Order: sequence, then structure tokens, then C-alpha cells
Amino acid sequence: MFQHFYGDEEKMNIECFIAARKAMGFSQSELAEGICTQATLSRFENNGQIPTLKILLKLCKRLNISLGELFPKVAVKDSEITEKMNQAEFFLITSEYQQATALLNSILLSEIEEADVLLRHLYLKGFLMFYQNAAVMEIMFVFDQILLEEETKQSTIFRLLAYTGIGMIYSREKDDEKAEFYFNKVLEQIYSYSIEQMEDTWRVLHIVFQCGVFYAHIREIEISNALLNYAINICADNHITYYLARAAIQLAKNAMVTQEDTDQILELIYDARAYSKINRNVIGLKELAIMEAEVKNSSVPPTN
Repeated sequence: MFQHFYGDEEKMNIECFIAARKAMGFSQSELAEGICTQATLSRFENNGQIPTLKILLKLCKRLNISLGELFPKVAVKDSEITEKMNQAEFFLITSEYQQATALLNSILLSEIEEADVLLRHLYLKGFLMFYQNAAVMEIMFVFDQILLEEETKQSTIFRLLAYTGIGMIYSREKDDEKAEFYFNKVLEQIYSYSIEQMEDTWRVLHIVFQCGVFYAHIREIEISNALLNYAINICADNHITYYLARAAIQLAKNAMVTQEDTDQILELIYDARAYSKINRNVIGLKELAIMEAEVKNSSVPPTN
């Protein structure tokens, strides 16, 4: 008589059913009349013993609720977590670190069941800690957790991000030799990495951009420019604008370092400004204004 075709019956929203019955003013016997016995309804409400689909459908129809409202919600926790992580990752891209951190802190690690979701959480946490100047060893510990996980196809991009993060840490600590070791490790694999979803595109862009910034830092400008132009091509191919401004700003900085022609530098600055306006990148616009003034002032001939 009773069917458990929903798998784990405890997931059925029986509370919704009871609330609807009480809101309609039905007693159990009144609701059951002509549909099933009161005992059948009582076993459903009190013990979670689910009647046949035909009976349940009639009961829901009398209560003016849809059967779907009682069905188990599939992966609600994961979908909520994913939504929060998507927004946090977007805030990371747009340099809104406090908002990203607040979202990430609202996710309980005990709610994360899948390995790749945990790796994503660790990657975001590590980079946010870096950008907010957390203690080096604390950041390293987060990235190490990624690298110590079993290596799978899904974990590859997070391992590359961890290597990138560690390279950024060593660069900030002025140990460029160790930093280059990690950035080289990333570059050995990133070109052959297969992008399968939009989030992968963001992550590849983040890696390529940070590699470009590092090689600019150690004055390997040719390598840096190649990486930054590769980032711009990825943006163009995938209709993504958020890294265009950052890559263009770094290209303008590189041109200033190599003392390119003033008009060429200004053109790069103006391109970067256009991208920054599209993305409402206030930080980038302020930085570009300073760069433009510096370039124009340096090109003014001295007065006698």
C-alpha cells in the first residue's frame, strides 16, 4: 500500500503538506474522506510513510497545492553554495575582496560534500587572503591543502591556481627565484588546459594575467607582453571584458618600463581606460590617470 519511491522519505516536505491542511481548516479525517483512510493520512503525516502517488495527488489537489511542492529538493545546499561561490569568484575578479570574503565566510565547510567544490573554496580563500595581506604561512597552508588532495581531472585547474598563488607569495616576499619556479610550473601546463565552462575561463585568465604581472616584475617584458596579449585574446574569443582592462593596464606599464614612444604608451593607456569604463573599474581608472599624467609630464621638454 505504501510506496517509498522518493528514495529517502525524510526529504519529502511533509511539513508543507501539514501546514496546508491546517491553513485550509481540514482535520485529518476531513481531508482523507473519499480519498483514503485517516490511518493512511496519519501514517504519512506522523511517520513519513508515503502513500501511493494516486492518493497523494488527490490529497494535494484538495489542499490546492502542487505535488511538486512536496518533492525532495535536489542538491539545494550545493546549489546555494555554488551560487555564493560564483558571486565570490566574480568579486575576486573585480577586486572587490571584502564582499568576496563575506560571501565565502557565510559558507559552512561542513555543508560541502564534493571534492571539487571544496577545492574551489580553498582556491578562493587563498587568493582573498593574499590580496588582504594575511600571514604568509596561513596562505601557504590553504594552497597546500589543494596540492595535497588526490590529483584528478577536476583538480587540475585548482592545482595550477595553487601554484600561481604560491608564486605570487614568493614574489611578494622578494624571492623571485622560487616565484619563477612556480610560475614556470604553471606555464608548462596552462596552454594545454581544456576549458570546459565559463568559470574555467576566468581561472585561466587569472593565471595567465598573474604570470604576465610576474614577468613584468622581473623585467622579462617580452614574455610578459606575450602572456598579456594571450589574456586579451582569451577575452576576445569568449566575449569577456573583466580582464581586458587589467591586461591592458599592465601592457601600458610594460611600455613605460621599456620607454616606448609616448604616443604608443598613451594609446595603450587610452585602450585600458576604455575597458575600465566598460567594467566600471574605478581603481583602474585612478591608476591610469596617474600613469597618463606621468607619461605626459615626462614628454614635456624642459624650459630654458
